[in-house]
Amino acid sequence: MATTPKTTENKAPATQQVAISEKVRQQIADLTKKNQIALPSNYSPENALKSAWLVLQETQTRDKKPVLQACTPASIQNTLFDMVIQGLSPAKKQCYFIPYGNQLQLSRSYLGTVAVTKRLKGIKDVKAHVIYEGDTFETEYDIATASVRIKEFKPSFGTIDIKKIIGAFAVIIGENGPIHTEIMTIAQIKAAWNQGAAKGNSGAHNNFAEEMAKKSVINRACKTYWNTSDDSDLLIEAINNSTDSEEEPKYDSKNMISDAEYEVQQEDEAPKVIVEAQVKSEPVQQTIEDEDIYEGTPFK
Repeated sequence: MATTPKTTENKAPATQQVAISEKVRQQIADLTKKNQIALPSNYSPENALKSAWLVLQETQTRDKKPVLQACTPASIQNTLFDMVIQGLSPAKKQCYFIPYGNQLQLSRSYLGTVAVTKRLKGIKDVKAHVIYEGDTFETEYDIATASVRIKEFKPSFGTIDIKKIIGAFAVIIGENGPIHTEIMTIAQIKAAWNQGAAKGNSGAHNNFAEEMAKKSVINRACKTYWNTSDDSDLLIEAINNSTDSEEEPKYDSKNMISDAEYEVQQEDEAPKVIVEAQVKSEPVQQTIEDEDIYEGTPFK
């Protein structure tokens, strides 16, 4: 008799998963038939949805309530729909989920930002580089295209020092070469960091400043390009519906994990970082793998 309530309780998430997943699949199927969306050939919505549910089942609010109970079914469905439209996968650390009160929201990592940008027509790749004191870096204004382009960039191995970063740039590369260039000074980069959780003072910013700088300039370059693209409105809307992991959510700094705790957790085989957010005085939390804090390996 004692196990009956637990069995009934366990059936609810499974039933919810089937119902919501089916609705998302049907939405995608309908849009595909109408040629309103075109998912990447190597992307499996089914696999992405399965990995998303595995993450959601382990995600809790600050008061330890499962997000699948705390968030509305409609917000969960919309979040998963936006994930699939963008061709993102939690298994590849391209996105994760943040609860805002009773609303679930999709948040992209820089890996997701690059992946979704490469889905746009004519985009081959997105590259970023850091500029250090002592590097040769010159720009010029192209009157024909009314844009600033990089005239010369000569990085020097001897100048590499995270304490001497003076800027960074990102280039969106099309079929015939660069089609959009974004340049940021270190002051602009730090201003972007200030919008995030740790105000630029996390272990990630202190120890991987070059990667965080690249992330900032890539985010800005891609956002600018997205909203000037003539790609599917549904895709662009889904992109804009998802928050950027650097700018959102706004975290309460006093609740952030300390650098000391961060370093200790990095020693574990599968370390986790607890991040707490506050939105309209309703604190929530999500468990995020530490790789998502500084977003993985160096750009190539």
